[in-house]
Order: sequence, then C-alpha cells, then structure tokens
Amino acid sequence: MTEGVLLANLSISNEDVMHEFGIALASLLNPGDLVLLTGPLGAGKTTLTRGVGEGLGVIGTVASPTFVIARTHKRQNSDSPLVHVDAYRLGSPAEFDDLDINFEKSIVLVEWGRGFADQLTDSWLDIEIERDHTGASEVRTVTITGFGERFNSDASRRHFAELAGGLA
Repeated sequence: MTEGVLLANLSISNEDVMHEFGIALASLLNPGDLVLLTGPLGAGKTTLTRGVGEGLGVIGTVASPTFVIARTHKRQNSDSPLVHVDAYRLGSPAEFDDLDINFEKSIVLVEWGRGFADQLTDSWLDIEIERDHTGASEVRTVTITGFGERFNSDASRRHFAELAGGLA
C-alpha cells in the first residue's frame, strides 16, 4: 500500500457544515479522482456526498446507493459524472469490475471503500469521519489523507489547507 500524506484535520460542527464541506471539496476534484469515505453509520458520508454533488452541479438528488450499490449522477455542463458507490456489500476489489465504472472519466466517491483503493487506482483521497459515540455532541472529526502522486504535492497540500481554513 502507498504511504499517505495528511492533508487536513477538520472539526465539523453539524450537518449543514458537513454539506458545505462537500461543496468546497467538489472544487478540488477532477475526473479520475477517487474518494473513499469511512465512518460509522450516521457519520455523515452521504451528507458529504450530497454536498459534493451540489458543488459538482449534478442533475437530480444524490441518494444513498445502499441497495443498488452504485448510482451514476450526470452533471450540468460536464461529461464527467459523479459515481456514488456503497461498497459495504462488495466482497473484493474485483467486484468493482461488475459495476462498469469508467474511473478515468468519472469522479468516484465510495462509502465503505477502504481496503479496495490500492487495487483500483494509483491516487486517491481517504476521508475518515468520526463522531462522538456518546451522543453528547454532533461534532464530527474529519481526517483527509491523500495517497499517490495526484494528492502528494505541494499544490494539493495548499488547496486542502485553504479548504480547511475556509471551514474554520
């Protein structure tokens, strides 16, 4: 597995800020990017993805792909779709082949995808969302780690530092 580089640690205070984070993240994503979302049920993975969808100008509503495994969302003014995958029920990276995703042309967000990426692409973002397990707070801690050449650059570090600063 490739060594990752910490790009940002964020404290997200509520669902609206998680959505805003998704909108801001969308501005940093390009066709060919893979983003893995890790966190417990109710952490905000789909809320984040809805924000990314809004930021990318997807047509229609971004809904959880839990029962269909993958949803492809066309975008306004772009031939590069957003593909939202729930890998919870996938048993191996080989099962991604059955989903027929054009990784080079799409922006792909995968919930529960950790452990799959190093066999899918050379560069990816890993976004881990942790929540207060006591239920006393809605605050989420978000850790963004970049893997591979695409995200291991001074420019990438600068862009993610700006993103984190904009949400503070």
